[in-house]
Amino acid sequence: MANVTLNVTDGKGQATGSVEAPAELFGHTADEVQAHVPLIHQVVVAQLAAARQGTHATKTRGMVSGGGKKPWKQKGTGRARQGSIRAPQWYHGGTVFGPQPRDYSQRTPKKMKAAALKYVLSDRANAGHVAVVDFGVSEAPSTKAAVAALTPVTENKFTTVVLSRENVNEWLSVRNIPTVHPIFADQLNTYDVVTAQYVVFTKEGLEAFVDAKTKPAAKEA
Repeated sequence: MANVTLNVTDGKGQATGSVEAPAELFGHTADEVQAHVPLIHQVVVAQLAAARQGTHATKTRGMVSGGGKKPWKQKGTGRARQGSIRAPQWYHGGTVFGPQPRDYSQRTPKKMKAAALKYVLSDRANAGHVAVVDFGVSEAPSTKAAVAALTPVTENKFTTVVLSRENVNEWLSVRNIPTVHPIFADQLNTYDVVTAQYVVFTKEGLEAFVDAKTKPAAKEA
């Protein structure tokens, strides 16, 4: 696979050059992406499941206060026998088979997460929806400048902007744009790419992301 060429634009949306992105992250074909849709789906479902708090709870008949006394004697009243006013058929009674606190998280191997991310990035790159933008806000944050830089590239479509942790001004500039989801390079994940129509990197963000994904982790001594 050949490396993928990504366009670089400046703060006015004008093309200023291009950068080479590694094929292993951005260069998979549409057929390869299509073949791995089940993998992408599994990773996204697992990510959304892990985000659930799982703190829902209902009270069973044993948890509802009261109901310790038998409401009337077993026989001789003509009414149906009852043992507690907190039985589930009673108003203000307990709930049967209601939700209880649980952990929804699923085990997802790191290799599956990494593979799903590279396939969705390749899908966006194949559609021409991955770009590199220089916001030009290194000295002071400016949302106006960020909007001017993004609009020619993304056409106001929902965009995930990948930033480096070094340039805080870029984060401050894009965080209030309704159609932008800012994220640091080390946090980029499959779900945030799937839900975005465009993925925009800053130069530093792209470098940080590529370095983290292509360079082997240093072993501790």
